[in-house]
Amino acid sequence: MAHPDLDGPDAGAPDTACPTPGPWAFGNPTRVVFGIDSLARLPELVRGRSTVIVTFPEARSIGLTERLKALLGPTLLEIITDTQANPDVAELARLHDDFHARHAACALLVAVGGGSVIDTAKALAVTAPREPDADAPGHFAHLAKHLAIGTVFAPARAIPLIAVPTTAGTGSEVTGWATVWDRQAGRKYSLALAETWPEAALIDPTLALTLPVGPTLSSGLDALSHALESIWNANHNPVSDALAVSAAQQVMAVLPPLMKDTGNLSLRTGMSQAAVMAGLAFSNTRTALAHSISYPMTLEHGLPHGLACSFSLPLVLELAIGASPSRDRVLETIFGAPLASAPERLRAFIEGLGLSTRFSDHGVGPEAQRRMIADALQGVRGLNFLGRRKP
Repeated sequence: MAHPDLDGPDAGAPDTACPTPGPWAFGNPTRVVFGIDSLARLPELVRGRSTVIVTFPEARSIGLTERLKALLGPTLLEIITDTQANPDVAELARLHDDFHARHAACALLVAVGGGSVIDTAKALAVTAPREPDADAPGHFAHLAKHLAIGTVFAPARAIPLIAVPTTAGTGSEVTGWATVWDRQAGRKYSLALAETWPEAALIDPTLALTLPVGPTLSSGLDALSHALESIWNANHNPVSDALAVSAAQQVMAVLPPLMKDTGNLSLRTGMSQAAVMAGLAFSNTRTALAHSISYPMTLEHGLPHGLACSFSLPLVLELAIGASPSRDRVLETIFGAPLASAPERLRAFIEGLGLSTRFSDHGVGPEAQRRMIADALQGVRGLNFLGRRKP
């Protein structure tokens, strides 16, 4: 995508009142259905198709699986609950092959859960083409090979997906990417196909009312990271900026009181709205340096994703300031002026929620921190970061 920060006058132009015009595009194929008690609209979206639901283990104990059975009736083939956080290739292989062996008649997948559940459903939704003299079609080994080398392929089978988030922050319900981990190899993969975009995202804030404090914080800060990462990003555009600014402002206003009153439906609704706006923003830009830093923090240090991609935000903001006049203007709409004090204010906000912004408090020493940041800047997401152009 051509962009003024990389290809035009913004790279060295004076800071003017209006943003530099330039070519841009915005698109998202996912229909968003939002509202309190909107889960009741699930049959309308399913449209009588034979459906398998993918959800989290605790869904049974909180009565969610019974609600889903009552909503879908005979169109429901099965509810899969044996999903895990941060899906790993070893775990997905069994789940994927078993699903495709038993559900040739499945016409729709519905993911009900957080980002890991939705990512798991995206991995179940597609099969890679069988290679000559290889195992039967549908085996996860074919998909894993494509994940490992990062190739894009035309799926041999692709099942439509509806995403119903029960957290507020991951944005997976409005993006086409699924994060898959290979802990044995110490690697993180991205599954990214046209077929893995959900056809619809059904967002009912009441589903997050039972979310504990820890996941509420992690998912909320994940949404803030998505918003900010789409701003200091080489792929930004006016629509992503507008969504990101609104999302960041709303997270910073709603998350602190929500942490003290997790059963407040009004606050839950505000966070759900902020999360989907942030998701729509980064669905077009992808993420940047903070997320690139987060992957080893999760894989090697066990920090949950939402915390891993947000604890470094003040540092990344400090690096971003001054890299682009247009980006500074957008950041000022969130943090106000003077922008130079914004990193410290953001640091106080995050630490006020109980998350340390210091690498050392997460088990990373100074030399390891320097190496991690240097490696992150060279990663696929790090290359999106406009602050890397600063001296």
